[in-house]
Amino acid sequence: MFDFATLYTLTVFFLMVLFLYWRPHGINESIPPTIGALLIFFAGIVPLSDISIILGFVSGASITILSTIVMSIVLDSLGFFRWAAYNLVNRARGSGVLLYWNIILLCFLMTLFFNNDGSILITTPIIIEIVTLLKLKNHQQFPYLLSGALIATASSAPIAVSNLANLIALEIIGLDLNSYVSMMFVPSMLGIMTISSLLFYYFREDIPKIINVFPAAEKDHFTNHHHRPDLHHNAHPLPHPPTPRHLLIDRPFALPVQDISMFKVSIAIVALTRAGLFLGASFGIPIEWTGIFGALVLIGYRWYRRGVGARDIVEKTPWHIMLFAFSIYVVVYSLHNIGLTDWIVKLLREPMLDSHLNACLISGGLLTLMSNLFNNLPSVMVGTLTLTGMGLDMPTLHIAYLASILGADIGSLITPMGTLASLIWMFLLKKNGIKISWASCLKVTIVVIPIGLLVSLFSLYFWLEWLFF
Repeated sequence: MFDFATLYTLTVFFLMVLFLYWRPHGINESIPPTIGALLIFFAGIVPLSDISIILGFVSGASITILSTIVMSIVLDSLGFFRWAAYNLVNRARGSGVLLYWNIILLCFLMTLFFNNDGSILITTPIIIEIVTLLKLKNHQQFPYLLSGALIATASSAPIAVSNLANLIALEIIGLDLNSYVSMMFVPSMLGIMTISSLLFYYFREDIPKIINVFPAAEKDHFTNHHHRPDLHHNAHPLPHPPTPRHLLIDRPFALPVQDISMFKVSIAIVALTRAGLFLGASFGIPIEWTGIFGALVLIGYRWYRRGVGARDIVEKTPWHIMLFAFSIYVVVYSLHNIGLTDWIVKLLREPMLDSHLNACLISGGLLTLMSNLFNNLPSVMVGTLTLTGMGLDMPTLHIAYLASILGADIGSLITPMGTLASLIWMFLLKKNGIKISWASCLKVTIVVIPIGLLVSLFSLYFWLEWLFF
């Protein structure tokens, strides 16, 4: 029989998950976890001593993610992403296939430079605008939208700094940033390339072979409609005959020279900040310090060049992400306190100790299942605490941990509720009047994602066995 504490904790947890995804009246996603955390704390299930432990796990990772979001807001204010979107289509040279791979590359790089949630927030509106301006039919839009979202989310696996869950788990397991990348980059990239190829094969009939690159009037609409008062936001340019490719190819987007130089310097600041995360980690510098410094430098550079202060940063930055991360981990930590992780340890410890391959597949499979049922943020917490409680030798612990990250970052993509980024993507589509059902997504992901996950897990096993163990 369950005691009161167990029943109480499970009730709070499942109600939190229900309201987190239901979000009646559009309530902020941080509210259900915050209420759940308060209920858990006042019931004494997570005492103050545990709160301080959770703060140590969550604060640095949350600050790092916030700093990357701040940098993305600054770049957006400079018009960088609209410029990138136009050039993305222009460089497709009239080929829908090349446009597909350009979008895949964009989503991958955005996640690498920022994080999975930030990448979704940046790339989804770009892709929506592209497919709208190209006047693609619904079945032609779907490959670009879904593939971009899946790759943007999966691309948080190669380097830990692209995902809040990865960073927090990294703190718990005691693995440094550089070691993570050396072990994880190759296996996760093989999985991402597999998923990209499978998605392309799945959508091969729907991806248009030829697209009409922007005619002059549409180019003007695309580049200037947010800056011209005479154009209404709902206005659409009249159809034009396709412009011959040679008139558009290799013709640079018309921007003042000073704007191009700003773009270059701004991207250099972002790139140096990302490199600094790894360099600083090797010298024991907390990664959040590097992230904060890079964000402040970018804000200062924009102020120097354009005289724009930080007001838009304060207004647009999702400060509630820290409250969300802290609260959800308090609730999940309560599951650990009532013995859920102990139960999983007893069930899985012996099979995982049998071999590294078992540890890899069991850990990756467990996190895939949990992530798709309850979201990957709390699932990574439960999984990591479970692994640290198994008393595994260090090589087995590392391979099991990295496999769990693959399950949380890649395996979680089977259902839209698997990651916060996927839920944000669905919200953005609905906001822009694009109807894509969960069922239509599942038809694709249930085929593609398990194969990509298995490729990643087996690659991880062979990579670590060959290189490290």
